[in-house]
Amino acid sequence: MSRTVVLVAVTALLITSATLPTAAQNSVPASAVQAARTPQFAARLAHPAHSSTSPSNPALARQGSRNGPPQGGNYDNGPINGTTDAWTINSGFAVSDTIVVGGTSITGMTFGAWVFPGDVLLSVEISITSSEFGGTTYFDGVVNFVQNGCSTNQYGFNVCTETSVNFTNGPNLAGGTYWVNLQNAVVNNGDPVYWDENSGIGCESEGCPSLASDTSVGTIPSEAFTVLGNGQPTCFESEGSLQIISNLSQQQAGVIGEDGVTIDHAGNLYGAFPTGGNNSAGFAFKLAHFADWVLNPLFNFLGGSNAGDPAGIIVGPNGTLYGGAQGGIQNCGTGGSQDCGLVFNLTPPPTVCKTALCGWDETVAYSFTSESDGTGVINASASDQDGNLYGTTSAGGANDAGTVFELTPSGGGWTKTILYTFTGHNDGGTPTQVLAGNDGNLYGLAGSGVFHSGVVFQLTPSGGQWTESVLHAFTGTEVDGGGPGYLVQDNAGNLYGIATTPLPLVGLLFALQKAGSGWTFSTFRVQHSCTPSDFLNESLNNLTIDASGNLFGTGGATDNFPGSFGKTGSGPQQLCFYNYIFKASLDSNGWHYQDLDFLLDTYFGAGGGLAVDTGGNLYGTTLGCGTYNGGTVWERSP
Repeated sequence: MSRTVVLVAVTALLITSATLPTAAQNSVPASAVQAARTPQFAARLAHPAHSSTSPSNPALARQGSRNGPPQGGNYDNGPINGTTDAWTINSGFAVSDTIVVGGTSITGMTFGAWVFPGDVLLSVEISITSSEFGGTTYFDGVVNFVQNGCSTNQYGFNVCTETSVNFTNGPNLAGGTYWVNLQNAVVNNGDPVYWDENSGIGCESEGCPSLASDTSVGTIPSEAFTVLGNGQPTCFESEGSLQIISNLSQQQAGVIGEDGVTIDHAGNLYGAFPTGGNNSAGFAFKLAHFADWVLNPLFNFLGGSNAGDPAGIIVGPNGTLYGGAQGGIQNCGTGGSQDCGLVFNLTPPPTVCKTALCGWDETVAYSFTSESDGTGVINASASDQDGNLYGTTSAGGANDAGTVFELTPSGGGWTKTILYTFTGHNDGGTPTQVLAGNDGNLYGLAGSGVFHSGVVFQLTPSGGQWTESVLHAFTGTEVDGGGPGYLVQDNAGNLYGIATTPLPLVGLLFALQKAGSGWTFSTFRVQHSCTPSDFLNESLNNLTIDASGNLFGTGGATDNFPGSFGKTGSGPQQLCFYNYIFKASLDSNGWHYQDLDFLLDTYFGAGGGLAVDTGGNLYGTTLGCGTYNGGTVWERSP
């Protein structure tokens, strides 16, 4: 049975200053346990010997219990305890607890209360404020409650679930931390009533257990309550083959972008967010599948001259994680005032972890030393079976147009070599990705080129040197688009990626297939419509490939059109917006395309890597939605 604090519908914010009572000036004890030991109240409590409830009464243990986070709720601070202590919310006392929401209109609250036998809680004054007992007030009103599910505890109190019934004019809250304050509770006999102490055991919401305080006592353990609300951003309904396997908090995911997931041979997923974590400088995590998926926070990046703003991660041949990041040596930019960037390595702790959740250690594999050494966005995107790492710098090098580099294991450290320096002209510039081909060559993507719309390039080793060839220069037209991304390779050595045409935007899949000593280029236009005569502005987000050569990706489309199918909004011009997961392949009969999931009013994110396991399950991330409005990791089964 749950105890839920009901906070209701949405109106304008009240910008006032909450006026809450000072410490009580009467003989009512601040805690229920103190009251049970005070002659004034002890005689009115049921004698424990006559109680049907012991400290381990199963009825109390069941109250408010849940499996997992609250469904449709914003904040759940854990089930009713009922046997430890509780804190007064009338007789001049007020209690304040933190809540963390992901952007919502408050619609309800339930909480656990200790009342004297025969008493019924009728109403409570509730306020929601920016700080403890005060600051900006977003809501302040008297809320009626109904009482049920009562069981007697070892002190003789009835421990009940109190559920609000008229929490009207509830506020719209932006994502963040607030304080919910309870005071001036009214019971039928005018007695004190106490808010159940819980300490957050059993809570799974972001920010729990709450911080809590009593106006007379000061800091106290957090209380048992749930705050409900409407308006959580919905990624999609988890059903059928598409499921959310982890809800990320706003602190974990950060505020800009996401870099998707990658996978190791054991099927574990890894990800890194550039602005998440405790320091807002990046957050790396692992998802392992036991009976269920378990999120393990691996590392909170420090930022500054240390690593920060990671540009994704890869799993190296030794099973540890590598990636490029900002930080390192301050010798780049104007006057050498900027960090040049670095490549980091995340490894498990040197001793055996005694729990399922252990943080990993960070070391710097290489710090770039100067503009000529390479700088900008550092992307360590590939490795080979010899343990060498390959990556790109978006700037720096001899022509300040970016480089491709190699890191080779050497004497317990790494030796760095620039394999190619771009000119920023026909050969490309500002490279974004390189992959280690199955033929010993390197392949990658860069901007610039003869048509200034990007290139696919090849680096071939010969005599200790690497020679660059442009396999395709994008024209930026409807023919082949531009801005290529997410280059992948199949077992036959063919290359695939995504691009976008100019307005109206159309998503393109492209392929470079080996043909003798050359390459054949082809594209497939991915284009949907809201009506038979109207095409949307559309783009593809990402791409991955399985062992059989099947391509998987996500895309999104939006446009104004006069119609009603798939619309949001109102008026003659309706906004058509949807996202989808797709599957594609290319054989001798041409391109084959299939929409796997077609979802209205959802968001798969503007990018971020996808991963596919040996069983054909597809994994990816969404941005800015889910239970805590921090995004999700999702799985799509075949």
